[in-house]
Amino acid sequence: MSRAALTSSGVTDAMIRSALVAGRLHRIRQGVYIEAALWPPEPREQHLLRAVAELTLHPTGVLSHQSAATAWGLPHPGFSQWYESGVSITLPRAEGARSRVKPARHHVAPLPAAQVTRDAGGRPVTSLARTAVDLAAGRSLPDGLVILDGAARLLCAAVVAQPRRSDYANPRLRTAVRQLFEQSAPSRCAATLLLAIDLADPRRESATESLSAGHFALAGLPEPLCQPRLETPIGQLYPDFYWPEQMLIGECDGAVKYADAQGYVREKEREQALRDQGYAMVRWQAKEIMLRPEVVVERVARCLN
Repeated sequence: MSRAALTSSGVTDAMIRSALVAGRLHRIRQGVYIEAALWPPEPREQHLLRAVAELTLHPTGVLSHQSAATAWGLPHPGFSQWYESGVSITLPRAEGARSRVKPARHHVAPLPAAQVTRDAGGRPVTSLARTAVDLAAGRSLPDGLVILDGAARLLCAAVVAQPRRSDYANPRLRTAVRQLFEQSAPSRCAATLLLAIDLADPRRESATESLSAGHFALAGLPEPLCQPRLETPIGQLYPDFYWPEQMLIGECDGAVKYADAQGYVREKEREQALRDQGYAMVRWQAKEIMLRPEVVVERVARCLN
């Protein structure tokens, strides 16, 4: 509740100060409070409550940018999380009172009704497509693809009860998602954002796959297929990337793939099955594409030539 709401209900400033000292009340930001027992321990939930506190004093706004990404669960292109950034809200018009909280960012931009919704917690938030475009704007192509690909997968999953791999590969769904991004983009936007929207693909299953695709595009490498179905003696396999002309398979290795004791063994079995079918392989680690993308690009380029 805001201080104004508390005082209007008969709570005095002295009572507020006493409750703060006693630990019964928690100040979220200047002028907004919550019962201390309700303050969550999780950083993500704390961020969202700080964002809602901003809306308590600016009720025409909605969660946007980093705060909306936190609400939607969008992937981050770096090593951090969206909730580690400052709170962000968007207001449809400039207001006289700006936030005095330094980590809070107020954006002023048009908010068409189709680009505003509520998240699972009932919070007003920019739509998934609008959030992704807001965050991808001004970023490099690889970073933008991380955000847009992640949003594309969520958008596809939202229209299918139990999404399957084939749903993410559905060209009609991919086209519809890209159209949503285009409709959410500013009428005049940078060429990098337009290219990222054009390349966005829900078939990519991780942020590092999206980073890889972005760096390959920047380097002018042939565009690979993502998660294609390949028939092998051990069943259908779906590599991260595939260049059919060279019969080259690209795999981005991360710790998630080998989370269990047998994960590494199974991966080697899959690789051998593909090699036995005549496919060439090129691999790189997730940390390589994040820290030294030029090394990965050069490695893949050698295999393509």
